[in-house]
Amino acid sequence: MWSPCASCNTTVPLISQGELITKTKEYSYTSFEELDALLMHVEGTVYCVDNQSNSQTPRLEVEVLRDQLAHRHIIDQIQHGTFESHLQPIIFLDSKETFGYEALLRSGASISPGDLFRTANRFGLHSKLDQRARAEAIKATFEAVAPHQKTFINFLPSTIYNPDYCLQHTFDIIDRYGLSPDRFIFEVVETENVHDVDHLQHVFSTYKQRGMKVALDDVGAGFSTIDMLKRLEPDYVKIDRSYISFCDEDAEKRSFLKKVRALTNSMGITLLAEGIERLEEADVCRELGFDLAQGYFFGKPAPANKHTFEIA
Repeated sequence: MWSPCASCNTTVPLISQGELITKTKEYSYTSFEELDALLMHVEGTVYCVDNQSNSQTPRLEVEVLRDQLAHRHIIDQIQHGTFESHLQPIIFLDSKETFGYEALLRSGASISPGDLFRTANRFGLHSKLDQRARAEAIKATFEAVAPHQKTFINFLPSTIYNPDYCLQHTFDIIDRYGLSPDRFIFEVVETENVHDVDHLQHVFSTYKQRGMKVALDDVGAGFSTIDMLKRLEPDYVKIDRSYISFCDEDAEKRSFLKKVRALTNSMGITLLAEGIERLEEADVCRELGFDLAQGYFFGKPAPANKHTFEIA
């Protein structure tokens, strides 16, 4: 199991049977379970040797190797397992027609998305997982999304070190399926945690140069400033669900949503309310002039091959 990231020094090719080498001794083992048991009784740095191929792992601290062993099933899933995209509908608030879908990564091994991304981040595999998620979303678009509809695809800016190079794999897949780039909207995950705005600006610019649209996800009061929106020039803004939930019962939330609508409208930005679960929330957003909406009230994520949704 190899890490796709050249700069990662924690994820190594695990060897299921061979020799465990410490500074003073060698131990033979025939399974991951035996290796894990051996690591309980050694300390310092170690490495493993595959007796059949004569290959060996880099030297690691015992705690690091044990940690990787404990998560090996998720690591293997990220690197070699099967994935699919589930699609959640995004609708026009005024007509209730389907505008498009958000593609959400799901594991064929029934591992939760949270566990997948936490483990990927822990072992330097977040770039690999993010890339695989984009690939599955593009495949789902080809198989299940109508040509006139759009697909929102999440991405983590921290996984794209050099946009011109790192995104080429994504662009190649779009070309391979013969899809028009304007069918895709790439949205930043965890917008509030973005610190390197110049880097994100470069990522956005790279997407736009290839004919795609970009979106800011989970936008709240701390990020939606005129200066920031002008610098990034997103095509779409998704409002954090915490401002949508029970907004019909909260005057402060409605005041904030009204200000965001006025700001984005003046800048030509399409506004989307996410996390709508109640009719009353949908009514407030419609009255305030929001363009699009998403949430369980309109449809839950479903496999791409079962993407017939009924709009409430």
